Amino acid sequence: MATHSAPETATARRHTRREWWRDAVVYQVYPRSFADGNGDGVGDLAGVRSRLPYLLRLGVDALWFTPWYASPLRDGGYDVSDYRAVHPLFGTLEEAERLIADAARLGLRTIVDVVPNHVSRDHRWFREAVAAGPGGRARERFHFRPGLGPDGGLPPNDWQSEFGGPAWTRLTDQDGTPEDWYLHLFSPDQPDLDWSHPEVRAEHEDVLRFWFERGVAGVRVDSATLLVKDPSLAPLSAGADPHPYHDREEVHEIYRSWRSVADSQEPPRMLVGEMWLDDPDRLARYLRPDELHTAFNLAYLSAPWDAAALRSCVEATCRAHAAVDAPPTWVLGNHDTTRVATRYGRADTSFDFTTMAHGGPGDLALGTRRARAAALLTLALPGSVYLYQGEELGLPEVEDLPADRRHDPMRLGADSGNPGRDGCRVPLPWEGDAPPYGFCADGVEPWLPQPGDWARLSVAAQDGTAGSTLELYRAALRLRRACRSPAATEQPAPRWLPAPPDVLAFRYGGLECRTNLGSRPVSLETDRQVLLASAPSEDGVLPPDTSVWLRAPDGPAVGPSPTGTLIAGGRSDA
Repeated sequence: MATHSAPETATARRHTRREWWRDAVVYQVYPRSFADGNGDGVGDLAGVRSRLPYLLRLGVDALWFTPWYASPLRDGGYDVSDYRAVHPLFGTLEEAERLIADAARLGLRTIVDVVPNHVSRDHRWFREAVAAGPGGRARERFHFRPGLGPDGGLPPNDWQSEFGGPAWTRLTDQDGTPEDWYLHLFSPDQPDLDWSHPEVRAEHEDVLRFWFERGVAGVRVDSATLLVKDPSLAPLSAGADPHPYHDREEVHEIYRSWRSVADSQEPPRMLVGEMWLDDPDRLARYLRPDELHTAFNLAYLSAPWDAAALRSCVEATCRAHAAVDAPPTWVLGNHDTTRVATRYGRADTSFDFTTMAHGGPGDLALGTRRARAAALLTLALPGSVYLYQGEELGLPEVEDLPADRRHDPMRLGADSGNPGRDGCRVPLPWEGDAPPYGFCADGVEPWLPQPGDWARLSVAAQDGTAGSTLELYRAALRLRRACRSPAATEQPAPRWLPAPPDVLAFRYGGLECRTNLGSRPVSLETDRQVLLASAPSEDGVLPPDTSVWLRAPDGPAVGPSPTGTLIAGGRSDA
């Protein structure tokens, strides 16, 4: 596989400021499904390296990689067995180093995933803990407890796994005799670490240094609020406050230590957290100047397609982040959530893991139209944005994967109604009229099957096609950059403009964004040129489920997309 080294580009020169992460657009790469470099049906690091020119042309600033570490892959790589090794399916440590270096030469920073709450059952520490037996010192790195009841046959408390069922699994010794239980807030294959143990803290700080030394610009922290547990194991049924394992005060000291490690690098590195918190003020506490730099705004991802709900979320987010001088970080989807084009076409357009079941009527054309409008709305907001691979192609959720091809442990069985997360992880279509669409070698079946009607959504089909979703994203990222000088983005929140109830209208930087979330067209009430529109916009009218970008009165002189992206005409199905 050829590498794509290049001299320093304009993208590289853009990022001379220390705090590049404040307004960056970051592309999430799920390596297993992005591009296959060796033709075996599984995406890998060689495949990513071969597609770096595509990512550069798209116009993103950085790449976040979900775990590529050694792992049994029982939970998509979030069950890590060795943080300092790369899974052979993806390549080698040397290939990871070359990928980081090649991306950097193109001006694309790299962010890697760290999973501090748990490790794999295959991790050396857990194997040592099992072998040590009850009371063994190796078990002190985890949460081992005797069970309740006369024979210890009941879990130590009523804590529940995020994947359903008890958060405890009982071990048996070599002759089959039951013994202690261990805690796992996710699957039984992912035992939780005990962060009160000094070796756990020291190990993770060393892992940060390991990857910083290899050139990564930052780290994404998985399940960042769950690390610290109440040592008394207070039951959930007791209604304890604070929560026995979610968003506990002690976790902030962990991230203060991590921030010291990140700040000690030259240049300093960034930390972004995954935190499912409804309260924006609680989330902002993790973003104080000596903790994490940014955190995904998952409340925004979860909000319905509703003007009042989205505006409320934006206002609360900007207010809370301004109080700690941190930038908001917006996301519409990721590797855990229903694809936005599908979700926005359902009767319930919000997202919740407990209601993500397939079934029920959906209108993909409507969902795609809204997803395009949401992309412009999101990219116009202050702060940074994370894009999940395939959003720029308008990919829908794949809802008809055969049961025997699914891998996700979140799928709790045929009777649960929970389809799991495989439907948003289907490999990307690059070219061609039929699977595997250039993802892997012809005649090789991808690790997850692709739909037979994705030819129109492939990169090749959309490349250069006026009005395609790919060209919409390319144009939006170009215009966003042109209208975002440092001076233009000092304000911590958008300036809201008068608008009908179902319309969001605001200015930020050199752009004015207007989004119609209602069911009827509304007048744009301006004679200024539309720079970009998510759907055909003519005669001064803003159609339903459409966003437009106008040049702000004091914005820079920029022209519309060279491909004429939906300023007039164009298709809305790609």
